[in-house]
Amino acid sequence: MTQRARIDTDGPEPDGPGIDAGAELDPVHPMKPPRSAVAVRTGGLTTAEVAERVARGEVNDVPVRSSRSTTEIVRGNVFTRFNAIIGVLWAIMLLVAPIQDSLFGFVIIANTGIGIIQELRAKRTLDGLAVIGEARPTVRRDGVAAEISTSEIVLGDLVELGPGDKVVVDGEVAEADSLEIDESLLTGEADPVVKHPGDPVMSGSFVVAGGGAFTATKVGREAYAAQLAEEASRFTLVHSELRSGISTILKYVTWMMIPTATGLIISQLVVKDNNFNDSVARTVGGIVPMIPEGLVLLTSVAFAIGVIRLGRKQCLVQELPAIEGLARVDVVCLDKTGTLTEGGMDVTELRALDGADETYVRKVLGALGESDRRPNASLQAIIDAYPDSEEWRCTESLPFSSARKYSGAAFSEGDGNRSAWLLGAPDVLLPAGDATLGKIEQLNEQGLRVLLLARAAGDLDATDVAAGARPTALVVLEQRLRPDASDTLAYFADQNVAAKVISGDNAVSVSAVAGKLGLPGAQNTVDARQLPTEQEEMAQALDSNSVFGRVTPQQKRDMVGALQSRGHTVAMTGDGVNDVLALKDADIGVSMGSGSEATRAVAQIVLLNNSFATLPSVVAEGRRVIGNITRVATLFLTKTVYSVLLAVLVVCSQVEYPFLPRHLTLLSTLTIGVPAFFLALAPNKERARPHFVRRVMRYAIPAGVIAAAATFATYLLARSHYSGPGALDAETSAATLTLFLVSMWVLAIIARPYTWWRVCLVATMGGAFLIVLIVPWLQDFFALKLVGTTMPWAAVAISAAGAALLEVAWRWVDRRFAA
Repeated sequence: MTQRARIDTDGPEPDGPGIDAGAELDPVHPMKPPRSAVAVRTGGLTTAEVAERVARGEVNDVPVRSSRSTTEIVRGNVFTRFNAIIGVLWAIMLLVAPIQDSLFGFVIIANTGIGIIQELRAKRTLDGLAVIGEARPTVRRDGVAAEISTSEIVLGDLVELGPGDKVVVDGEVAEADSLEIDESLLTGEADPVVKHPGDPVMSGSFVVAGGGAFTATKVGREAYAAQLAEEASRFTLVHSELRSGISTILKYVTWMMIPTATGLIISQLVVKDNNFNDSVARTVGGIVPMIPEGLVLLTSVAFAIGVIRLGRKQCLVQELPAIEGLARVDVVCLDKTGTLTEGGMDVTELRALDGADETYVRKVLGALGESDRRPNASLQAIIDAYPDSEEWRCTESLPFSSARKYSGAAFSEGDGNRSAWLLGAPDVLLPAGDATLGKIEQLNEQGLRVLLLARAAGDLDATDVAAGARPTALVVLEQRLRPDASDTLAYFADQNVAAKVISGDNAVSVSAVAGKLGLPGAQNTVDARQLPTEQEEMAQALDSNSVFGRVTPQQKRDMVGALQSRGHTVAMTGDGVNDVLALKDADIGVSMGSGSEATRAVAQIVLLNNSFATLPSVVAEGRRVIGNITRVATLFLTKTVYSVLLAVLVVCSQVEYPFLPRHLTLLSTLTIGVPAFFLALAPNKERARPHFVRRVMRYAIPAGVIAAAATFATYLLARSHYSGPGALDAETSAATLTLFLVSMWVLAIIARPYTWWRVCLVATMGGAFLIVLIVPWLQDFFALKLVGTTMPWAAVAISAAGAALLEVAWRWVDRRFAA
């Protein structure tokens, strides 16, 4: 169809600004005459004008950061509350004690360095992926439309808009073709706003129907949503149950540390009146293990490694806690088109109805395809199958809307006749009981998608334009199933995650596609037009069924809310503008990389490779991170509990603190530090459960109490057994043996269920301690030497009793305080 033929020149020209029939229009994206107001069309800025604005600094230079800066990463890992405490204690130890009592300081430096390196790696991964997934608006310059980076937009640029496009800067509408914009992300108003030339548009809103163009009036930091956009796309390590739970634990630990450490200092320096340097060393030895500094570090490292792993699979995590959120998901809502099926479609059959001439029908379909400058997948298949005829002129258009489920256009045909046509869902355009619907049902049962071409009885501006439409032909489309969709659905079923297919297509057709892919409960199909509106009843229907068709965008949002009302953690996938509201309300929004800019903007996770099969990797990564952090947190907090209790027992008993810092550095490394690193990176398929603090502390408290009691009992027994100049060293060695063996049993319980590498891990840590006990220079370095046989074997016996008590206590906790 030629450009001139696209413009209706019949009748008088409108007064004022309008369309010049002979004007030279944009050859890339020619605009068609809108149904509402019309503005003067321009070719946008010239290259010289753009250069002038760049020179004046009128550029959209907002630094949309996808991650923390390098300075922030270093500052966040180095300048922490506990690093400050440990730094002071380390400085003291360097002055008053041998270097082996200062090892804990070097360990903290190494751990902090690891944390910085891992987060910098995650930053590079995330920044690289963010560039790939960045929105690239279409800007018209020198009469030619081209995609550019958001940061290259200048003041006065003419930015084109189509369905799903995000408004990236503030502006004023210059061209409007049935343009409807959703501003709910900014104003909270759910209904789309119809825009006319001269109306303002705000950055952060997005197009739901129609098309047009706007002139940029505010760029950079002056744009309404610039700061919101920067904040929303920033790499974050906060606002998750896991991290807030750890912060809560650390807050209580700090409160316990202050009085306990004060009492320990007074006890060791004043009451016992020991050698000053030795007293200071033992005081520091009592304070350092109270600090679970490695827990925060390990959490950051685990999240950072998760980002890197997912980045290798072309998965952009826009908000880091989304990894955690998806691990807790128990319901995933899937849109059929673009998720279970590939974006493209093929026309397999054209059925003329009521004796319609097929040649004429093909002309109508060709003209309809040309009338929409941004066709969806269905219309694109029609365009590919039926070339346009240059004899027809489009005089009016009705863009597709997921709410009404059809599009339309009016034409001036080559012979002078005029006609208006609708193309869309047959069960929406036809009244219930129409004979044509029976034929369509048979096609839907085969998983085919069917569109109805109908001749409109009235004007496209009519309120109920579909009323009285005469069916003319059926267009049968075959959808391309994603080859990996079946395995992905099977994965969710195996992981006890309920999959709900929620689509705007015909329910029977959706059911057939889901059935081909092996979705459990695919036979339970519901037409969403029959769904109850009351939330509790809707939730019941959602729990009982798996496939829903003819779902409107607002219904998708309501369905997410209904599932959440029953305590479900809901993930929503989608790629179309009709999915945005549901994606925004879901606990986790997942968008395809090829989806609209609006869906990518509101989603926490973007699958840049457009592969639904990546989703199990995201779920698995989330479960690995959360499950393993919950597991190893028990190790760290067990150490905190027994350290505080040992300090309290020492203060109350008015005895020397049994350990030097070197002893607890050795124990922490072998029973917590090294094992925790490996356990935190291990596979873990267990679904994340809520109440992180309760789940961790219900094990850490009894384990810490038992470890402290067993250790102190051995220490008191050794004090009565040994005497003489080397008695304190012998007592410390016996107490260290008990604490190590009980801590090793805690590790052995945490490592369950056993695999070969977990058994090797525990055995290696035990072997390392044994080497320290038998190698003379290591004995001297760590001041550990077991004296005689009576106390060492007594320490082993007390440890065995402690281990048995641990097993009993943890089984009782499992029954009494189930999480």
